[in-house]
Amino acid sequence: MKKRFKISITGNTWIKGILVVLALLTGVHFSWAQDLNLYKKALFINGKDTLPYRILYPESYDPGKSYPLIVYLHGAGFRGNDNEQQLGGSSRYYGAGKDFLNDSVRKKYPALVVFPQCPADSMWFKIPPGPPYDTTAAFNHKMNTLALSTPERMVKLLIDSLAKHKIADRKRIYLGGTSLGAFGTYDLIVHYPNFFAAAFPICGQANVMLYPKRAAKVPVWIFHGAADDVINPWPDRSLIKALQQSGAKNAKYTEYPGLKHDIEAKVFAEPGLFPWLFSFKK
Repeated sequence: MKKRFKISITGNTWIKGILVVLALLTGVHFSWAQDLNLYKKALFINGKDTLPYRILYPESYDPGKSYPLIVYLHGAGFRGNDNEQQLGGSSRYYGAGKDFLNDSVRKKYPALVVFPQCPADSMWFKIPPGPPYDTTAAFNHKMNTLALSTPERMVKLLIDSLAKHKIADRKRIYLGGTSLGAFGTYDLIVHYPNFFAAAFPICGQANVMLYPKRAAKVPVWIFHGAADDVINPWPDRSLIKALQQSGAKNAKYTEYPGLKHDIEAKVFAEPGLFPWLFSFKK
């Protein structure tokens, strides 16, 4: 929730007012930066490829236990190689990193949270021939039919490694993402429909014909803004209908009237999101 500050600008007090606002805003940013430092920096290396990622451990982490794992794929605006931007701490875009730090989440649902970072020159999925983010039916039906992109493949290998070393609980691996990250979420699920316990894509797109055939049994809660002017909501609307028609028992869809593409804050404010997510295991 944004804080509002009322400052008097009569006489010479306007300078003090500006300083107060700057101090308050700087304090809020510093607090977020401090909190985001709880996400430890790490690199996953496989052959010649390297995946930067940040990992948040539960408050009372026990190395002898395996924990649920949430992997969150960021949107296109967070790509890079600084291993910081994906959390959203210094971005002009909304960042989901701080949402997993809320006491209501960390204390009630102790889990590992991983934010990998996609390079600026790559994507979380391989784009079929045609313009990126095209939502025509012809383009849509080519999606999710190609091999994994390199960053996407590295994410899967990272998850495999965490599960292999029993850091992550193999039966409780959850996947989410927004925009480009939602495209990657759908793509990974299509390629590995028996791997993830549940998923929550935000403002993405999947192959409406292929996805229900491959992944109807994967619990999914889809989110989209009704007025999204970046990724048209019709593929997600069509997908939920196709999933329901295919008999999917755990497919949900929430669309926010009047909202556009930046709906992450609204999604993470959903009181039922985490109870729903953690109710599933393989």
